[in-house]
Amino acid sequence: MHELIHRRRRNLPNAFAGHPSRVYDFVARRVLRVVYRRVAADIATVAPQGAQVLDVGTGPGVLLVELAARRPDLRLTGVDLSADMVATARRNLTPFADRARAHVGDVTSLPFEDQSFDLIVSSISTHHWDDPEGAVPELARVLRPGGRVYIYDFPFAPFDRLATSAATHSVLNGQTPERSRLRTGVLFLPYVRFVMSA
Repeated sequence: MHELIHRRRRNLPNAFAGHPSRVYDFVARRVLRVVYRRVAADIATVAPQGAQVLDVGTGPGVLLVELAARRPDLRLTGVDLSADMVATARRNLTPFADRARAHVGDVTSLPFEDQSFDLIVSSISTHHWDDPEGAVPELARVLRPGGRVYIYDFPFAPFDRLATSAATHSVLNGQTPERSRLRTGVLFLPYVRFVMSA
């Protein structure tokens, strides 16, 4: 059943272009803000001092805004398929432009050098990925040794496919992947935290 649900959700950058991107920005900043704050608080407790952090599927950059407010020492980068979402993220990140940026890119072909990041995060995005298996080696490529990947998403997200791909490619296997529930502060919004380590 969860696999069927996931198959109906695909990378749809055009669905987040123009007016829909403005609507999603409003929803992310107003309705889902409590979720992003909870995720940012969780990440802020585990991010190493001065870490380079990548947010995959950053959308309007609300998670990065929340992280920037909590941890001025972090260097933050967002990546998203939608050029309009990236433009919105850049606007939202303007107060933190000296340490936060956003780029257009796909999780299966990230526009970054090898070993660029200490920590990779993704929130409410993974269930849209067309090729979760193909994303895993790319996440591993841009992650520094000892780094971790924190994915926050709904229970039907393809966590098992990510774990299987990590095992198949012998990457992100520093520790057994961990899956746990995360309280979002929103009633009836179940959320899972999935962690993989380099």
